[in-house]
Amino acid sequence: MHFLDQAKIFIRSGAGGPGAVGFRREKYIEYGGPDGGYGGKGGDIVFEAVAGLNTLIDFRYTQHFRAPRGKGGAGSNMTGAGGPDLVIKVPIGTQILADDEARTLLADFTQEGQRIHFLKGGDGGRGNASYKTSTNRAPRQHGTGWPSEEMYVWLRLKLLADAGLVGLPNAGKSTLLNRTTNAVAKVGAYPFTTLRPQLGVVSHKGREFVLADIPGLVEGAAEGAGIGDRFLGHVERTRVLLHLVDAAGDDPIEAWRVVRGELEAYGAGLEDKPEVLALSRADLVEAKTMAKLAKKLAMVAGVEPMIVSAATGDGLEPLLNAILDKVGGEKAAELEALDDKPWSPL
Repeated sequence: MHFLDQAKIFIRSGAGGPGAVGFRREKYIEYGGPDGGYGGKGGDIVFEAVAGLNTLIDFRYTQHFRAPRGKGGAGSNMTGAGGPDLVIKVPIGTQILADDEARTLLADFTQEGQRIHFLKGGDGGRGNASYKTSTNRAPRQHGTGWPSEEMYVWLRLKLLADAGLVGLPNAGKSTLLNRTTNAVAKVGAYPFTTLRPQLGVVSHKGREFVLADIPGLVEGAAEGAGIGDRFLGHVERTRVLLHLVDAAGDDPIEAWRVVRGELEAYGAGLEDKPEVLALSRADLVEAKTMAKLAKKLAMVAGVEPMIVSAATGDGLEPLLNAILDKVGGEKAAELEALDDKPWSPL
């Protein structure tokens, strides 16, 4: 299945059905009268977040969504049937954005089962029975039904994960993902092997967390260099960043600076997220050289980097321990923040 994290669609709710013009006629009843019923309500446009979806690829092939309109009313004061709601299922983590320059956020789906009645269907039109007055005993006017609502919107998917992998291309992110999770990400000895975000579930010490790998960043990604910073949106919701620096690269210190600079340029709070820093591909560097490099990076970054090799598995145990500690700490902080808020029924 192809991965797609942005899509533009057209949505329209159903219009209300027309009211009826009818008159009661029964044998042996001298005086009849208007008895036209109301029209039915049009269907709403409803968005629902469901499990099992992790791409918006379906919206590439189906881009127009129209809810049914309500049925017309009938005699004997019968109301027309309402149009059924049209439920559009989206992956958890989907945002609905307005089709304007500012891309205004209209809805954000962060939980399974979350539903939003996004566009309301039109109410049904009045039947002629409702127009009857003391001076207008046989009205023939009726309502045609209230119009529908329609608009273009953008869907943007931001995958939900506990930890996000960042780093330059060829820093060993996909290899680490494959080694520690059930993912099968493509690995190659060339830049930009990863062209779309990948998710994997890490099981460690009886606990699980979701790890997201995004395409590598290069200098100038915020201005569109390389693949750009488009996929950084997928780590906006993560609790922890795992920053991999290639120890076997030409200049690991500069590589760290480049990624940190792109995180700051992107904004959205990524530069302030808790971070686990690791020197990867340690199996390709001699121990003495690695020790010097780790000391030098610690002086620049202000934190002691961990040394790992996804190829051999060295250093993965303490690395996963560190991620679990930070993920657990962030979850506890979120729960504490919720407890501090005053209770509200809203």
